[in-house]
Amino acid sequence: MASAADLLRIENLDVSFSVFGDRLRVVKEANLRILPGKVTALVGESGSGKSVISQAIMGILPNPARASGSILFTDPLDGSTTDILSLSRDSEEMRDLRGKRMATIFQEPMTSLSPLHTVGNQISEVLLIHTETDKQEARQKTEEMLGLVGFSNPHRTYDMYPFELSGGMRQRAMIAMALICKPALLIADEPTTALDVTIQAQILELLRDLQAKLGMAMLLITHDLGIVANMADEVVVIYHGEIMEAGPVEAIFRNPQHPYLKALMAAVPHFDMKPGERLKALRDVRVNLEALVGQKKPLQAETPGTLLSVTNLSKTYKTRKRSFLGKHEATVLRAVDDVSFDIRRGECLGLVGESGCGKTTLSKILMRAITPDSGAVLFNDGKEVIDVLAVKGDDLQDMRTKIQMVFQDPVSSLSPRMTVRNILSEPLEIHDRGDSDERKRKVEGLMAAIGLDKRYLSRYPHSFSGGQRQRIGIARALALGPKLVILDEPVSALDVSVQAQILNLLKDLQKELGLTYLFISHNLAVVDYMADRIAVMCKGRIVEIAPREIILRDPVHPYTKSLLAAVPFPDLDRPLDFTALRENGAADKQNWGATFTAEHDDASELAYADLGNGHLVRARKGADARELR
Repeated sequence: MASAADLLRIENLDVSFSVFGDRLRVVKEANLRILPGKVTALVGESGSGKSVISQAIMGILPNPARASGSILFTDPLDGSTTDILSLSRDSEEMRDLRGKRMATIFQEPMTSLSPLHTVGNQISEVLLIHTETDKQEARQKTEEMLGLVGFSNPHRTYDMYPFELSGGMRQRAMIAMALICKPALLIADEPTTALDVTIQAQILELLRDLQAKLGMAMLLITHDLGIVANMADEVVVIYHGEIMEAGPVEAIFRNPQHPYLKALMAAVPHFDMKPGERLKALRDVRVNLEALVGQKKPLQAETPGTLLSVTNLSKTYKTRKRSFLGKHEATVLRAVDDVSFDIRRGECLGLVGESGCGKTTLSKILMRAITPDSGAVLFNDGKEVIDVLAVKGDDLQDMRTKIQMVFQDPVSSLSPRMTVRNILSEPLEIHDRGDSDERKRKVEGLMAAIGLDKRYLSRYPHSFSGGQRQRIGIARALALGPKLVILDEPVSALDVSVQAQILNLLKDLQKELGLTYLFISHNLAVVDYMADRIAVMCKGRIVEIAPREIILRDPVHPYTKSLLAAVPFPDLDRPLDFTALRENGAADKQNWGATFTAEHDDASELAYADLGNGHLVRARKGADARELR
């Protein structure tokens, strides 16, 4: 039986799946407990069995799964204990537990919500199923819950569809749906993975406040040790289906015992890293760059100078809205607003900012996928200066070989119908590089450079892990020997151990091939590890740009300060200050002060103030350095 002190106790849980007539064990004799009103963090890499444990608790394991052991849930309302594994998945008793006494928030809010029903309908449906509530009362309670999770106009939100909400707001709607019946246990499966640091901080504060108000326990599944340090009371570390270490958060962080936990902590990029220090990946990927660059020899240093120069770039979108009287009202959205910066040869320029600030739109303009309204982009490859926005025909085809891109999602950016050989040789065929033998050698060299065996060339993307797929995306970008590689959130979909492999690979490639990077991310610790200089973007404008050692340790612009304050550190002595974050909304210009904002948002009133050592900040014309600091 479960201890009276435990809300949930898992004993000797074993989960296996039937694969080609054999059984694959994915959870092996797992034991853990969740205390009432406490947060237990379940930490591990992708594929370690975290989500399978959460599915077993909720009684939603897929059909091929077989589970043994016991999952004992003690309901604080009446003290009764139920063994969840003994219940049928579709039994009335299990359905009563699921959604009413236990609830879950999934990782991806867009696919978790039905696109055909309004947000309010989906949340109130939970009440109508689990309680004896009529539709009017269900709407009232749903609107109360929407207000509780941070919607400013719950009445309007009730009638909105999921696609009308941002990622952070969709996640809030998911939280409202999970909490509407006031469950005793909430399972949050990677609830902030797809969100910016500022939105993530809001969601974490919201979960913490609601947990205190409703007195519920939480099983927080994550691979982000910064979140664990800020949220958890107890920590359970899992590796390949086995529990490696468990205990109070203080003991786990201050005195980790298991080598796997120590390795996991060493794989996380942090702001205290010394110059030249490398991330320690859990499993080193053996790469052979000689196969790509020929015999190892010192690279000829390219002439220093500017490779790409962006001047006064702007892009606006008009949205049409039908008014009450049937008239169309046009509103102008400034996606990129008067952006200027240079990228020097051989450097990595980091571009950071929240979702929707214009980072990806800017990258698509540089790739000629979007045409800007105004501005200039000049590419100087050392032989000639190319007007990127004006080139056409064969010149455009030639320019595309010099600027390549690695996309955020390694799944959707690779064709599922093509083998890896076809994916890597396609750029060579399009640009008519070499004969079939040369292409074959080049493709094998690319595979060696990213640490994958050439035997995998006949495989399709679905047979690779997320990290391996991202390496294939990097190899495809390198196939034509580009001078500039634009990396759009290349590691945001990966967990820390795989992230460390990819970041180290990118650093090695940059050093050996003399590459120049534009590295776009919302993860400031990752940008700090990769970048030489960092540009901070907010609402279409670059508000601050400086060398990384200056901007992340002595930021001047209020927006940069707010972004840095929202980063959760894997350090118990540096907790997030939720109160300060709430008061200083990162993108809210009301909190910036008169020095950094222009009346009526007139860009002509703002200019870059030079604070020395390459540190520029956007402020009112005439503002001096002392006033800014």
